[in-house]
Parts: sequence; C-alpha cells; structure tokens
Amino acid sequence: MIVIVSAMVRIPSPIAQCVLFKMPMKLSVLHVDMDAFFAAVEVLDNPSLRGKPLLVGGTGKRGVVSTASYEAREFGCHSAQPMAVALKKCPHAIVVSPRGERYREKSEQIFEIFSNYTPSVEPISVDEAFLDIQGTERLFGSPLHIGEEIKESILANTGLTASVGIASNKFLAKLSSDLEKPDGMTVMDQERFDHQFPGLPISKIWGLGKATLIQFEKVGVRTMGDMRNLSREWLVRRFGLSGEAFYKLCRGIDGRVVTPDHRAKSIGQEQTFREDIANPETVRHNLLGEVEQVGYRLRKHKLKAKRITLKIRYGDFQTITRGMTLSRPTDSTHILWEMAKELFDKWVESNFYPVRLIGATASHFADEDAQLEMFPDQFAEKRRQMDLGTDAILEKFGKNSIRRGASIHRGEHHHTDRRKNPE
Repeated sequence: MIVIVSAMVRIPSPIAQCVLFKMPMKLSVLHVDMDAFFAAVEVLDNPSLRGKPLLVGGTGKRGVVSTASYEAREFGCHSAQPMAVALKKCPHAIVVSPRGERYREKSEQIFEIFSNYTPSVEPISVDEAFLDIQGTERLFGSPLHIGEEIKESILANTGLTASVGIASNKFLAKLSSDLEKPDGMTVMDQERFDHQFPGLPISKIWGLGKATLIQFEKVGVRTMGDMRNLSREWLVRRFGLSGEAFYKLCRGIDGRVVTPDHRAKSIGQEQTFREDIANPETVRHNLLGEVEQVGYRLRKHKLKAKRITLKIRYGDFQTITRGMTLSRPTDSTHILWEMAKELFDKWVESNFYPVRLIGATASHFADEDAQLEMFPDQFAEKRRQMDLGTDAILEKFGKNSIRRGASIHRGEHHHTDRRKNPE
C-alpha cells in the first residue's frame, strides 16, 4: 500500500519560512523497518506457523517477548512484555526461542541491499536503518522508486517484507515507516503534511513516555497540532531540554543527519523499555549488553575512545548523562564496562529512579596505535584475545551468540527499541 503524505513546516524565522514554502521539501531520507522481523524469519523457516499468533522470546520466570507476530498483537501482545503476561492475553500463542545467528544472517542480507543504493546507511538495530539517498536520483530514480526497489529486493532475496518511510529528515522518515505497517510505503512530501501530520498522536514522538503523555493530556494536548499551540517558552519551562525537542518535532523539524559508524564522532548503543524498569540490577544487566556492542563496533571500525558516557532517561522524558574520561584510548570491552559500571553504580547509590532508557556512548577517538604503554597490563593481551575471539563469533553467528555472564539475565531483547546511536 502506498500512502502519500505531505509536509509544510511552520518555523518562526521569516527566512526559514521563505525557504521552506518556496522550495519543495527534499525527500532524501529513508527509514526501512522490517515487519515483525524475528517472527517473520520463524514463519519463513516454518511455514506451518503462518497466520498463527507467534511469540518469539524466553519462557523462564524472566522471559520476555522479543517479537510478537501481527496475529498475536491483535490480542494485546507486544515486544518487551513479560511472556507470562502475553500468554495470559493469548493462551493459544505459539512460543519459540530466539535464534540470533539466523536473524543476523538475514540482517546481513538486508544491509547488503541497502549498500547497493547508498554508502550512507545508519544502522539502528538488526532490522532497521536510515538511508541518506541524496544525490542518487540519477542512478536509481526518484525516492519513491528507490523505496519500492529496496522493498522488492528485500522480498526477492530474503522472503521478508519491510515498511519504508521517505521524508526530509530522520524523525519524519521513522514516523512514516510506522504508519502503514506491515509491508507499507509512506512518502511525506510537502503538499499535504499540514492536513495529516497535525492529527497524529503525540505518542508518535519516539521515547515520549506514559508519564509525559499524562502531563500533556492534563492540559488537553493529544495530537501534534495540539502541541503546536503551546509556546516554546512553556514547553521548555515544563520539560527543560526535552521541551525544546518537543517544540521542533511537533513541527516536523529534525536537524540530525544520517551518520554511518565509520564517520561518527561517537559510537553508542541504547535501548528504550516499553515500561519503566524499577530494578537497578535489571538495568545494569542491559547496560552491559550495550557496552559489549559499543566495544565490538569500536574494534570493527579500528577506533579507540578516551571517553565513556552513560545516558539515562526517566519515564517523564527527563534525560541525564554521566561521563568519565580515560587516561588512554581503548577499545577493550573490559575497560569500557569497568568505567560504565562505576558511573552507573555511583548514580544508583545517589539518585536512582525507574529507567525508561539506558545507553552507553564512546567518544573522543584517537589513533589505534597512540600512546603505547611502557609497562602494559599483563592481563590486557589475554582480554584483547578474548575480545577478538568474541568479535569473530559475533560476526559469524550474530549478536546474541555470545555474551558475558552478567548480561545473560537481561532477558531476550527486554526492550522496544535498540538503537545504534552514532552522533
């Protein structure tokens, strides 16, 4: 299904208004999101599951739904939901354990297709990415044609369907890809945006949690159009820096660029939970998984970082960061985790609140051979060999094929959105 949505962004600056209103919006960003990816792969490998409610995830006491098929979603099942709760809602659902290596195999096929159209691919997770297609029109045609080709190529090569959003920026592209799932194609151009975007619920703003939604509902704000009626000053006074973001996003404004890992000034991994997590140990386990991915990506791109930063977001959208600068650059997962754990534990001891998002970012990159140690740590080489061995297994068998023991209790994909976050 193809839905054409259009956009005209109102910005206070007369110059900006002139530029936007006189020039067509440049549709240069695609967001490609696979449809119920893990469940779809299971159906692909076992066609007898087609059309049945399917839950992919763990079944133990801490079992969590990683992906629910669309048939299961009709009963109220969703990702990051405790498996016990999902099975109460849909007792006849079929439960299968995640197969990380198989999902990684399909993911690599999908990302290979992306690279055929542009080198500017920003991964978000194994099953979604942003693509900057600016300047590719002469080779591949219009943005709509490119989006259709990518969908067709994914289906032909993997047997899976994807939903694509095409817009002028990342926020609008991601929002668009979600409007016509599954197997959707939504183009946000300029002409009709004012008629459709204002009516969308503000819950479409990624990461805006239940507590913040309640605050907006108390003042009668439920849609993007409602939020536009609030002044910048009121939003900032009420929500701080997040208020500034709300002011821009409800107008479709997003200045972030598509940034592949190898061009990033920092490499981060974060995840948003569907519900606030009140247990510090659960958050810590998830944080370790994020740090493992950061270390893996640093080594993959031959980068070393001197700074590690934690990002913590509460249910009311308030976000804090805690950072530490290292004495010398590193790509060691062990060192990164020791620093991240120290930062996290200090925060827990002083001011823990239920967490909606947790993330880790490495930055301040240095040359790989910089600052060689005169008296190297006698265990450093062993840890490096362990990192390299782990990387080789991850490359071959997928993200969840090997993990440190402390991260195993995270639960299988205990989150709604796991983001690779280059900045």
